[in-house]
Amino acid sequence: MKTLFTIAMAGALSFSALAADANEDLRELSAVNSKYKKINVTLKEGVGSAKITILNQDGKNLSQRKVNVKGESLMVPYDLNSLPAGEYQVRIVTEEEEVTYTVATTEKPIPAEDLPLMAYGKALDDHTVSLAVIGLLEPGVDVKIYSSESGKVIYEEHIDQPEAFKKNFSFRDMTSEDIYMEVTDVKGRTRTLFF
Repeated sequence: MKTLFTIAMAGALSFSALAADANEDLRELSAVNSKYKKINVTLKEGVGSAKITILNQDGKNLSQRKVNVKGESLMVPYDLNSLPAGEYQVRIVTEEEEVTYTVATTEKPIPAEDLPLMAYGKALDDHTVSLAVIGLLEPGVDVKIYSSESGKVIYEEHIDQPEAFKKNFSFRDMTSEDIYMEVTDVKGRTRTLFF
């Protein structure tokens, strides 16, 4: 009786080891990568027929596709731009195996050149204004100061300061309310400041 029990236990262990190896085989033959809101599922030769399912955090099926890998690796892209950034599951199922990957998607950052120019102005007193410019990608800022009444340039200066600077401008015959300032960096980003 002990011998029969030992043989049954050994058989169960070897079957579970084979099942674990089958899962490991599918994991070795597949890969899931994400960049921002795009997911790529790669299946290598040897997978055969498979079903790929994309699930949200709540387990809701968002997409399901059947593929057949013949001869060479297959890459299946998914574009999740219409969905919120977060964690998603990718389930790959064959006739014998199943593996689930968890991937995180993120928003694509806005390129620095697409961000607005960060220039700030402040009236220090009736005849002095302060200009602060931060986050420059390259040195070089053109500052033009206009008369609010005539719209004509009354002062202009090119400032070749890298990254950031702060400068005060004073006027004898005008108040800070009589002027406005236009600031343009070398990338062409412009900001108009009123005081």
